[in-house]
Amino acid sequence: MPHPNDPKLRSFVDVDPASDFPIQNLPYGVFSTQAAPAPRVGVAIGDRVLDLAVLESEGLIDLAPAYDVFAQASLNAFMALGPRVWSKTRVRISELLRHDNPKLRDDKSVRTPALVPMADARLHLPFEVAGYTDFYSSKEHATNVGVMFRGKDNALQPNWLHMPIGYNGRASTVVVSGTRVRRPRGQLKPPATDAPSFGPCKRLDFELEMGVVVGQSSPIGEMLGETQAEEMIFGFVLLNDWSARDIQQWEYVPLGPFQAKAFATSISPWIVTREALEPFRVHGPAQDPVPLPYLRQAQPNNYDIELDVALRAAQMNQAAGICRTNFKYMYWSSVQQLVHHASSGCAMNVGDLLGSGTISGPEKHQRGSLLELSWNGTEPVELPGGVKRTFLEDGDSLMMRGWCQGNGYRVGFGEVEGTILPAS
Repeated sequence: MPHPNDPKLRSFVDVDPASDFPIQNLPYGVFSTQAAPAPRVGVAIGDRVLDLAVLESEGLIDLAPAYDVFAQASLNAFMALGPRVWSKTRVRISELLRHDNPKLRDDKSVRTPALVPMADARLHLPFEVAGYTDFYSSKEHATNVGVMFRGKDNALQPNWLHMPIGYNGRASTVVVSGTRVRRPRGQLKPPATDAPSFGPCKRLDFELEMGVVVGQSSPIGEMLGETQAEEMIFGFVLLNDWSARDIQQWEYVPLGPFQAKAFATSISPWIVTREALEPFRVHGPAQDPVPLPYLRQAQPNNYDIELDVALRAAQMNQAAGICRTNFKYMYWSSVQQLVHHASSGCAMNVGDLLGSGTISGPEKHQRGSLLELSWNGTEPVELPGGVKRTFLEDGDSLMMRGWCQGNGYRVGFGEVEGTILPAS
């Protein structure tokens, strides 16, 4: 039987070569329709959603002794079944969608309700977020921010090259793509003022990130090894960790970000599985000094994922690109982040979300935030029609896309989009 990642595989569902969702991808999401409003689990294939609840009810996918796993409003129950079930299920879905398999292709009574036009589907948050941790793992991003605020000689803090730095964020405000984001309020204290005031953020920013979806738990008090941590990763999403730079500047000493990041984190609706990304695994940057033994990697754990960001101001007809970078630049890998997260004995849960931290590359156009692109507001980003931006304004919409380019196909994430509403 062909491997699900085989570039020669074709589906009986017509898939445009430029689509993010060929048979080699099969990302998971949660959707509903007007005709069937109960959210359930589906897989994206071309411009369709394959309703896995229908396939499970028809006995075409067998998850015994578990049942009705795909009729639920989140992927948590399926993720809890573990990596062997994930692999077996992906093989089965790939088999059912193959162009030369008549089982689903020729059974109109099942095929018709199981293949839902993407245009008719409402996409929901794909999993119940148990906890959210945001890391700070791009050396280029950390260096740019350090140079801005501490100078070139003190750009990286002494601990940065020794461990993945992170902070615990708010799972309660993780939202799916398309959710509007209200401008936050908070304490503001510009450098020239003597006392803080309270009001709407004036320096609202995006952060281009990838999110790791943890699909297995680990017990309190235990550490993780590289292989165990990798097997716990169910998949990846695009992630925009909206950031209120002026609120953060005043609050972050001594304990780091708090309200500046707590108001919203947007993720894409499709989770691309770790297995689908396997052909695109690459080595990350050389790590110097060599990490402590528990953080050393025996295999490449970065991924060659192209990323771009586009911004559309309210007065613009279409979005314009402002950033193009790649996930492969990350200094600390997702596996290292997870290993470090559990290294103190911290328990990990099914549905935990790990943000990579802002993804920047070595070139100016590869900077993954407006803070960097506008160099802290001193170099406005120029958009079509004479529009300029240093930070986000009300009515602005931001779109992020990501994909891996295969031989004649791409494995993509779709889009994560958010529009800024005025402060309440």
